[in-house]
Amino acid sequence: MKKKSIFLIAGIATLYFNNAYAQETPQDSTRSASIEQVVITGNSNPKKKIESSTAISTFSAKEIQKQNPISAAALLQRVPGFAVETSGGEVGNNLFARGIPSAGAYEFVQVQEDGLPVFEDGALQFANADNFFRVDNSVSRLEALRGGSGSIFATNSPGGLINFITKEGGNDFKGTAKIETSTYGLMRTDVNLGGALVQDKLFFNVGGFYRSDDGIRKTGFKANQGGQIRMNLKYVFDKGYAKVYYKKLDDRNTFYLPIPLVRDGNDIKEFGGFDANYGTYSYRTISQLNIPQAGGGFFNRNLEDGIHPKVDVLGAEFKYDLGNNFSVLNKTRYTNINMNYTGIFPAGGPQLASDFAKANGIAGNNFQYSSVSSGAIMNPAYVQELGFWAIDKQMNNFVNDLQFNYKFDKGNVTAGFYKSNWKSHQYWNWSNILTTATDRPELLNLVDTSLTPNSVGYSKTYNGVTDMTFLQRDTQTQGSLNDLYANLDYNITDDLSVNAGLRYSHDYYKGNFANTTSANLNNSGLTTDGTHSFLTTTADDNMSVLGNKYTYWNYNIDKVSFTLAANYKINRENAVYARFSNGFRSPNEEAYYNYFSNPTPDQPLKSVSTNQFEVGYKYYSRTFDIAVIPFYSTLKNLSFTDVFSDGTSENTFANTKNFGVELEGYARLFDNVLELTFNGTIQNPKYDGLEAGSVLEGNVVRRIPKLYFNISPAVNITKQWRTYVSYNYYGKRFQDQTNQDTLPAFGEVGAGMSYQLGKIRFAVDGTNIFNTIGITEGDPRSQSVQQAGSTTIMARPIMGAAVRASVAFDF
Repeated sequence: MKKKSIFLIAGIATLYFNNAYAQETPQDSTRSASIEQVVITGNSNPKKKIESSTAISTFSAKEIQKQNPISAAALLQRVPGFAVETSGGEVGNNLFARGIPSAGAYEFVQVQEDGLPVFEDGALQFANADNFFRVDNSVSRLEALRGGSGSIFATNSPGGLINFITKEGGNDFKGTAKIETSTYGLMRTDVNLGGALVQDKLFFNVGGFYRSDDGIRKTGFKANQGGQIRMNLKYVFDKGYAKVYYKKLDDRNTFYLPIPLVRDGNDIKEFGGFDANYGTYSYRTISQLNIPQAGGGFFNRNLEDGIHPKVDVLGAEFKYDLGNNFSVLNKTRYTNINMNYTGIFPAGGPQLASDFAKANGIAGNNFQYSSVSSGAIMNPAYVQELGFWAIDKQMNNFVNDLQFNYKFDKGNVTAGFYKSNWKSHQYWNWSNILTTATDRPELLNLVDTSLTPNSVGYSKTYNGVTDMTFLQRDTQTQGSLNDLYANLDYNITDDLSVNAGLRYSHDYYKGNFANTTSANLNNSGLTTDGTHSFLTTTADDNMSVLGNKYTYWNYNIDKVSFTLAANYKINRENAVYARFSNGFRSPNEEAYYNYFSNPTPDQPLKSVSTNQFEVGYKYYSRTFDIAVIPFYSTLKNLSFTDVFSDGTSENTFANTKNFGVELEGYARLFDNVLELTFNGTIQNPKYDGLEAGSVLEGNVVRRIPKLYFNISPAVNITKQWRTYVSYNYYGKRFQDQTNQDTLPAFGEVGAGMSYQLGKIRFAVDGTNIFNTIGITEGDPRSQSVQQAGSTTIMARPIMGAAVRASVAFDF
C-alpha cells in the first residue's frame, strides 16, 4: 500500500515540475465572488445570496471543473449539512441531510435538473437519484439548499433541494472539450458546444460524455462504461422565451458493497486475502448466473451489467410577461427509465469452512469443497455466502409546474400548481452463491462425503448456488401528486425582508404486488449435472414462485407545509436571517410493501413530519466569504426500511431531534496567491420522544457523524499554475440505532494541480492518496449487531488511492 501511495505522490510531483516550464497565461479564479452571485433554487425569483433567507451553497462550472469530482456524491461532500457516503462507486450513494437518518439514497432531499426532479421520488428501492444523473461539462452550476423552503418548492424534500442547472447557448459560439485518463484504465471524453442559430433569438447547447474504466476496485471487467448526451434549444422573444430539451443516459456502473475487515481497537485493518483498498466481491469469476426456475425456463444474469439505467428525458420551459407586472412560467418534463440492476450483496460475514458446513447439516469433517470452474478439490479457511441480487425496474414520470408571479413595489407574490404522475414497476430475482472469502473469489460447491452422489441432500449447492431464487417480487407503485403552493417576498425596508410560503399536497399513491409460494425442482425432471436429480441437492428446496393472485393497496395524503423567514441586510457585505419551516416526507416504497403485506394496526402507516428552525449569519466580499448557520430540527414517525440479506425487511419507527451548526467559508489571501475553502457540520442527532422504556431513547441516530468537514487550501504559484490539497474528515458513527456497533472516524487526503496554457488546461487529481481505510457504512442488510469486541466485521470502505489526468480545451 505504501509503495502505491509513494508512486501516486511521485506522479503528482513529476507533473508539478514539468509544468513549471510551460507558457504563462491567466487562469480563472477558482471561485466567483459570492457577493454578486444570484440564486434561484428555493426562491420564487432570482435574488442575490446575501438577500436570500436560505442556507444555500453554490458551485459554478469552473469550480466543479477544478474539483473534478469522481461522482455527483463526491461533489455534494462539499456542501455543509449533507453527510454523504461515496463508497458505492460512481452511483448508488447515500446522502443524509441535517442529521435525518434513513435507509439511504436521497430520501429527504430532491435532486433536480433545471428546477424539476430527476425522478419524482429519489429513494425508490434500488433507484437512488444519482443512478439517473451524471455530472459533466454541460452543467452550468449547482445550487444546494438545506432545509428551509425546500418543502414549499418541491415534494418530499424537507432536507433540501439539489439543483443542477444546465448550460444554455449565447450569441457567441463557445465550447469545451476534455479527455481524461487514470491509474485505473479510465478513458473519458467530455464535449459541450453552445451558440446562436439566430443572433439574439435562437440559441442551442449540446453536451455529453462517454467513459470506460476498469474501476478503482478490481473487478476483472469494465466496471463503468457508457455515457450521456444533453441538448437544448431556446427561443427568446420580446416578452419571454420558450425552451425545449432532451437527455439520453445509457451507462453501466459496478455497485460496491461491504467487504470483510478486521477491527483492531479503534483501527480498521485488512482481512487476510482481501485488499481493503482495491478488492471487491464483485469479480468476473462469479459474474454469471444461470439457474432453472420452478415455474419453468431459466433465469440468467450478468454481473458485468451492474447498475444499467437507460434514461430518456424530454422537457420544455416557457415564460411569458402577461403585462401589468404579471408573468407566467411553465416547466414540463417526461422521463422514461428502464434499468437493470445487478449487484453482489454479502449475506453476513465470512465463516470458517467447517462452521458453514455444520450450519448446512454436514456432521464432523464429512464436508468437501470444490471449485465450480475446474472441479478441483479445495480447502478454504473461510467461505462467504453472497447474495446475487437482480432487479429490473421500469419507471416513468410526467411532471408539470405552472407558476404565476406578480411583482409590486415592495416585493412579489408567486402562486403555482404542481402536477406529477409517476410509476415504478419492478421485478426481483435473488439467489445466494458460495465463494472463497477473498477479493478474487472462487465459486465453490459443497457436498456431504458421508453420503453418495445419488443420496438425498448430498450437495448443498448447484453450480455454486446455495439458495436458488429464494426471493421473487413483482410489484408496482404509482404516485399522483396534486400540489398548490404560494410564496410571498416582502421588503419592509431596503434592508429588511420577509418570506412566507405555503404548500398544500393532495397526493394519491397506489400499487400492487404478486403473492408468492414456495416450490422446488425435485419433480421437474431436470438434473443437476445431466445425471442426478434435484433430490440430491438442497439448493432448490425453498424456491420462490410468483402466484397469480395480487394484493392491491392505496394510500392518500392531505398535508400542508409552510415556512416563515426574515432576512436583514446589515450592510452590503453582512446579513442575518431566521427561518422556521414545517414539511413532510411521504412513506417510501418499502414502507408501503411492508405495511400492506402485513398490516399492523398498532403502527399505522404515516408520513414523516419535520419541523426546522434555523438562523444564519452571512458575510460575502470579493476576498472572503463565511456562513454560520445554527439549526434545530425534529422528526416524527421516522421509519427504517432496510431490506435484509434474507429478503425480509426492517420495520422500525422512531422520532428524532437534532441541533447543529453548518459552517462554510472561503478566503482569497496574499494577492490571490492562497485560496482556502472550508465547509463543516457539527451536530447531535438523537432518538427522542419514544415510548417509555424504549432502548433507543437518547441514542445517537445511526450512520450519521456528529462532526464532518472538508478543508481545501490551494496555492496559485503563478497566474497559470495552481496546486491544491484537500482533507475530508468523517467522524465516528454508529452502524445501528442501538449504538452497539461503532464505525471509527477517518480522514481522506486528496491533492492535485493544474496549468493553464492559453485556452488549454492540464490537470492531475489524486484521491485518497495515502490509501486510508475509511468506513462509510457497516452492513445494513444484516439483522445481527456486530459487537464491539468482534474482530471480523463487514463494512464498506472508501476507494483506494487513484490518480486522474486530464486535458481540457476551451474555444
